[in-house]
Amino acid sequence: MLIRLTALAILAVMLMPSLGWAAEDSARRPVIVCSTTQIADFARQVVGDRMEVHSVLAAGQDPHLYEKKPGDAQLVSTADLCLENGWHLEGNDWMRKLAEQTGRPLVTCVEGCNPLEVPGVDQAMDDPHAWFSCTNAATYVRNIRDAVIELDPEHADEYRSRAALYLDQLRALNNWIVREISKIPVEERVLVTSHDAFNYFCQAYGLTPATPVGWSTGNEVGAGISPQRRHDTIESIREHGVKAIFVETSVNPTMVRQIAREAGVRIGGELYSDSMGAPGTAGETYLGMMRENVITIVEALK
Repeated sequence: MLIRLTALAILAVMLMPSLGWAAEDSARRPVIVCSTTQIADFARQVVGDRMEVHSVLAAGQDPHLYEKKPGDAQLVSTADLCLENGWHLEGNDWMRKLAEQTGRPLVTCVEGCNPLEVPGVDQAMDDPHAWFSCTNAATYVRNIRDAVIELDPEHADEYRSRAALYLDQLRALNNWIVREISKIPVEERVLVTSHDAFNYFCQAYGLTPATPVGWSTGNEVGAGISPQRRHDTIESIREHGVKAIFVETSVNPTMVRQIAREAGVRIGGELYSDSMGAPGTAGETYLGMMRENVITIVEALK
């Protein structure tokens, strides 16, 4: 009997490392790596604590200008699923290239949205800033929901429930934005920002966009300021009697400040555009970012 107990004890000790590895492996949560902070927030709303969600971009970083870092490939290589915005928001398609380089599956969240066209060098491009319409944001969320259900069908009901709640919140946000924008006199609903990030927002909520730079802040197709665009922006400000123009958290504010001085208007505040706010700020989530933007715009223009 003593010999048998001793043998069992030795066997248990020998099995402990492998059992520990098995437990560690079973406890591992799937990993989602997202290109932008907005997409990462959408993903967290859907998956809860079931998965780890990481964003390549940090708060305040510009996806158009971002250059891949050595650690990015390592991060993406851990992903069970990668999420990008698409339509060339990620300058030179850096997220798609990272996913291809590491052999990770990639979902383009903007698919299914109705694109607005913006000028390109040879032909019109699809404006990638689609999340600024709450209706389009809902499409992002549905795309993410479907992707994580495919990845983890065992918990599909959870993902559907979280997504349904968040979609209700997006509808409520949309209705609130409509009410708030109605406080601005119709003839003064002109939104001047650093670059064409707010076309979807303006279309959805009845404003006219005016910017000195195209849809991208980088040197790729569609980017750049011309003397004519600068002139047109200033003339639009004067023609509509715009009270204020806005800088963006992810774009250098120098040019907009110069235009404000030249046009004789004030800076109405800072708007979250291609990136959300830092953790602990009012704009650290999509709902918070949109809320703060609308409050800033209405207070400056009404």
